[in-house]
Amino acid sequence: MNDVFGHTLGLKPSQLHALRRTHRRRVDAGQVVSPELARHLAEVSHETGRQVGVLIDRKGDVQWVMVGDARTLTLPDIGRGRAGSHRLRGLRLVHTHLDGEPLTRDDHTDLALLRLDSVTAVEVRPDGEPGRLHLAWLLPENPAGALWQEETAASVHELHYDALGGPLALEDEFARARAAHRTGARERCILVGVSGRTRSREEGEASLLELRELARTAGVQVVDATLQHRRELDPRTLIGKGKLADLLLRSMQLMADLIVFDANLSPSQATHIAEATSLKILDRTQLILDIFAQRAQSADGKLQVELAQLKYLYPRLAGRDDSLSRLAGGIGGRGPGETKLEIDRRRVRDRITALERRLAGLSQDRQLRRHQRNERGLPVLSIVGYTNAGKSTLLNALTDSAVRTEDRLFATLDPTSRRLRFPRDREVIITDTVGFIRDLPRDLVAAFSATLEELSDADLLLHVVDAADPRREQQVAAVEAILGQLGLAGKRRLLVFNKVDRLPPGEGAALAHQADGVAVSAATRQGLPDLLHRCDRLLWAEGRVSFADLAAGAPAPPGPRTQMR
Repeated sequence: MNDVFGHTLGLKPSQLHALRRTHRRRVDAGQVVSPELARHLAEVSHETGRQVGVLIDRKGDVQWVMVGDARTLTLPDIGRGRAGSHRLRGLRLVHTHLDGEPLTRDDHTDLALLRLDSVTAVEVRPDGEPGRLHLAWLLPENPAGALWQEETAASVHELHYDALGGPLALEDEFARARAAHRTGARERCILVGVSGRTRSREEGEASLLELRELARTAGVQVVDATLQHRRELDPRTLIGKGKLADLLLRSMQLMADLIVFDANLSPSQATHIAEATSLKILDRTQLILDIFAQRAQSADGKLQVELAQLKYLYPRLAGRDDSLSRLAGGIGGRGPGETKLEIDRRRVRDRITALERRLAGLSQDRQLRRHQRNERGLPVLSIVGYTNAGKSTLLNALTDSAVRTEDRLFATLDPTSRRLRFPRDREVIITDTVGFIRDLPRDLVAAFSATLEELSDADLLLHVVDAADPRREQQVAAVEAILGQLGLAGKRRLLVFNKVDRLPPGEGAALAHQADGVAVSAATRQGLPDLLHRCDRLLWAEGRVSFADLAAGAPAPPGPRTQMR
């Protein structure tokens, strides 16, 4: 290009002509900037009172000429980067600073987000001559965790950085690191948490730990995690442009494939971050949906996960410019037809409608089975609780079953029912359900409402709590909130403090006594007789048979059981 980009309003014709002539200048490929070009930029900058800059390719040709104001310089849209996440842009930025200041935050941001070969600031002295030079270039992964290297030279003649060999060597380092990391099949991710006015730093750190467990469950390798504290979240990028630049540099050093945010990104935020980083971007909801998609086994579960994914995707369908230009004509090609984006939206809407219709039919089938089960008069226990609290392990311990258990979040998605025999030849149906989690996506709760209908017919909810988790109070509150969302706030429930074998002796019993619950260890079967006794009292003492009759050994009277709601 032979034109000048930027703030050209108010410049004299002679000044614009001098800027346009900059395109004719050329530097050696290995030079950051030639003495002649540095002097030319300093003179024009001194005369105009504005920052002036150029983008130079690896051949030494000036590709862009920019002019800003006294403090800033806006760079043009220089297009997509070169293929490969380990490649740099192949352009170096050289620009002036009127006050002799070193490289600014904006300079470092441009270096990172645009993946420039280097950024150089030339000091403009009061006499219009070039003074000191400040240079920065990116670094590969290093023990100190530095993102870039800086160098200051007293004059252009003392600047010895190889402008061609340095970027090529850096790209080789990135390529070798990526090849080494590619030996594993798992994707590499960086976790990003946020805290601020509505969330304290301690809460943000705890939530970031939970996100790490979610990522492990999803099968991705966490290579780094960072917590950004902001009083006000950035409406465009959530974490701010500067932090996003640091994140991009870190992703290049660590060869990360994706960034996972511990927040629910708006469609515009996800788009802006993806465009700025050229990486795959996931938020907390998408990560949970991905886990559910991997773990769903039954036909019901797969349909429910697909429905939740489509409901999440629908408002995020965004058309690119080329998508909006592709038209599907009507009959015989008449009329403008529909844009590709409109077709995508219509197909998603139709699929959502079809899935909701199928799930409604499955819900009726389950309701019929529950009605038949109720006619047999068997009480129902439903196990609920935070994910990875040990619900399936408790079910196995109580019923001698072999339901799949793992030390991972959401190990159980599909409900599992077993018969449990109580003393005096009484039986109940005990059901294990999907685990809950903080900020469980609303669409996911709605999609799994058919499965969670089992909870509405339960006579007693066993709310299992991981007693050894320091965040157990927050987890209990999260489960209670979701139960309220499902209309089950009034359902009778019993707190079961699991994993007390991981606590000092007596601490689990004290927790249970304080909350009127039961302390157990499903892994060691500690406390299971006490749990059965409490369930026996809650199920029959105020319903089918009084506790006094039970003590006397009276048989249960005939008739349907009383459901406690």
